[in-house]
Amino acid sequence: MTSKQSLISSGFGAATTAAEVLAGRNLSNITAVVTGGHSGLGLETTRVLADAGARVIVAARDLEAARAKTSGISGVEIERLDLSDLASVHGFAQRFLATGRHIDILIGNAGIMACPETRVGPGWEAQFATNHLGHYALVNLLWPSLKGGARVVVVSSAGHHQSGIRWKDVQFTQGYDKWLAYGQSKTANTLFAVHLDRLGQQEGVRAFSLHPGKIFTPLQRHLTQNEMMAAGWLDANGDPADPTFKTTQQGAATQVWAATSSQLEGMGGLYCEDCEIATLDENEPPSFVGVRPYAVDSEQAERLWALSAQLTGIDAFAMK
Repeated sequence: MTSKQSLISSGFGAATTAAEVLAGRNLSNITAVVTGGHSGLGLETTRVLADAGARVIVAARDLEAARAKTSGISGVEIERLDLSDLASVHGFAQRFLATGRHIDILIGNAGIMACPETRVGPGWEAQFATNHLGHYALVNLLWPSLKGGARVVVVSSAGHHQSGIRWKDVQFTQGYDKWLAYGQSKTANTLFAVHLDRLGQQEGVRAFSLHPGKIFTPLQRHLTQNEMMAAGWLDANGDPADPTFKTTQQGAATQVWAATSSQLEGMGGLYCEDCEIATLDENEPPSFVGVRPYAVDSEQAERLWALSAQLTGIDAFAMK
């Protein structure tokens, strides 16, 4: 396949922080929506965008927690959004559209990882539903507020190396594996950005996906200490043991860079990591560095879009 996944020498790297990405920037004319913008990488993303002057709408399932975590950050609004519940997604979109405001940046940051088998909605596997379908529906429903110039950034993961889309059993009805389900959902995030960019660029909307790096955040809430020790993340005392883990400030950098950098003008549909465009990983077994070809394949991206439209009944680009 022909790929646009090529390094651009951004000047940043794995140790870059989100604040460093925005150093000297004035975002006072920017309105941003950040899903899960009150926790982990989302909270740091909200903080640095607001510090640069942006108006940030934090979309959160738990309003009380979101208000508590973002207290003291100026320029923040809290709105309820449960990505696993399409009625909640519709409600959020309707409330926002009623304001008549334009969205300059939408960061799909919220997600779940390696949870026990859970079914939501009409029986959808929870990681696919929350991480992908919820964001798919949100962007499509907010489309009137995005048109005219916006960046949509979807937080994927190197976890996408674990699984492509399981076309014969997307919902894991034939046996559940929490890591394969997570991997599929992260591949879906990347494919979603690929096709959204293809559809949206004529309206000035560009889309990116990214791997933020390995960071200790509430995302690990479904993992036991023993599991993290077995993975080499923690030592026998339960202390961090993997030197490749980033701080929260470093982990938020790539999504902030993808959302704001002038280096990405005229580009889109790309997977990023370490504040840089990632290269393809065609190694077997996967290296977990870069992006797998299946995750940026335009045909699979179009196929996933059609499936997502069928499942949710939502498609802003459907022929009228």
